[in-house]
Amino acid sequence: MIEKRRVVVLFGGRSSEHSISCATAGGVLQAIDRSLFDVVPVGITRDGIFVLEEDKPERFGLDPSHLPEVVDNGSRVRWPESATSRELTVTVNDELTSLGDIDIVFPILHGPFGEDGTLQGMLELIDMPYVGSGVLASSLGMDKHFTKTVLEHAGIAVAPWRTVSRRDYHVDDSVAHDALRELGAPVFVKPARAGSSVGVSKVTSPEQLDAAMRTAFAEDSKVLIEKGMPGREVEIAVLGGRPGEPARASVAGEIVITGRDFYDFDAKYLDAPGIELVCPADIDADTLAALQSIALRAFDAIGAEGLARVDFFLTENGIVVNEVNTMPGFTPISMFPSCWIASGLSYADLITELIDVAGERLAA
Repeated sequence: MIEKRRVVVLFGGRSSEHSISCATAGGVLQAIDRSLFDVVPVGITRDGIFVLEEDKPERFGLDPSHLPEVVDNGSRVRWPESATSRELTVTVNDELTSLGDIDIVFPILHGPFGEDGTLQGMLELIDMPYVGSGVLASSLGMDKHFTKTVLEHAGIAVAPWRTVSRRDYHVDDSVAHDALRELGAPVFVKPARAGSSVGVSKVTSPEQLDAAMRTAFAEDSKVLIEKGMPGREVEIAVLGGRPGEPARASVAGEIVITGRDFYDFDAKYLDAPGIELVCPADIDADTLAALQSIALRAFDAIGAEGLARVDFFLTENGIVVNEVNTMPGFTPISMFPSCWIASGLSYADLITELIDVAGERLAA
C-alpha cells in the first residue's frame, strides 16, 4: 500500500480575496486524490484566526448571492512551536487534539497575508514544507511595481507605468494627473499589491482619475497608473520542475472581451456576461512558442517556484507581460488549471503534481 501524505489545505485569509481563496479550496478539496493524501482543511478567518474547517467542498461554492467564507467556529489550530516538530494540533472547548504530523502545506491564499510572502515566512520559520514560491518571489509577484521593475531589468517588455504612494497623492494629487498626461489615456489604475482585479478602474479622461485613485487606495497604499495596451489578452500557466528539471509552460488561454471594459472581478468569478475564456487560444505555433519562452523567463526572473500564471498583451508591436501571479486563481474553471487541462493534465493530477514537485524540491 502507498503511504498517504498528510496535506494541509490552507485557505481564506485576511485579504479582500478571501472568498476566492475559499472557492479555490472547494475545488481542491473536491478533486484531490484521497488515495494519495490525507487532507486537513484549515481556514483563516478575515481576522486571521486559524480554524479547523469541515472537509465539505460543497460549502465553498461561488454563489453571487452568498460568497463562501471562513467563520470562527471556536476551534484553534496550532502550528508546531519549533522546527523540531511537524505536528499540528487543534483546541476545541479547551480540549487539545493532535492532527498528526504534516508532510506539506498547500497554501491556496490570494492577495496580502497569504500570497505575498508573509505566510511563506511563517512556514519557513518552523521549517514546514509548502507548495509554491518562497518568500522573495511571492513578495515580488504580489507587488506589481517590483514585478515590472525586475522583468524590465531582465529585458522583458512590460506596459509603461507610474507608481504613486498614498502619501504623495495626498500631498499633491497632480502627480497622478501628470502620470495620466505622460502615459496617455486610457490607463488602468490598480493597487500595487492586490489581485483578481480588485480595486482596478479603467480611466479614459482626467475627470475619472481621482475616483479611480480612491478606489485603488482603498486596497493598498501604493497604486499603479498603467498605460492601456490594445491587443489580445492571453495567459500561460507555468509549472516548476523537479530538481534538475526545467519548468514547463502550458498552452495559451485567451480572455475575449465582448461586452465589458476589462476582465474584472465579477467576470472572473461570478459568471458576469461580456467575457469569454478560450483555452487553448487560437494562436499560431511561433507566437505560442514565444509566449511560452517569455513566460519561463519571467518565472525565472522573479525566482518563482511551483506554479505561476503569466499574463500577456499581444499587441501590434509585440508581446508585453502584464503580471506574474505566483498563486493564481485555482478554481476548476480558472485559467491556470484550464490551461493545464488543455495541455493534457487533469485538475486532480495537477494538484498531485504541485504537491509532488514541492515535496521533491524541498527534499533535494
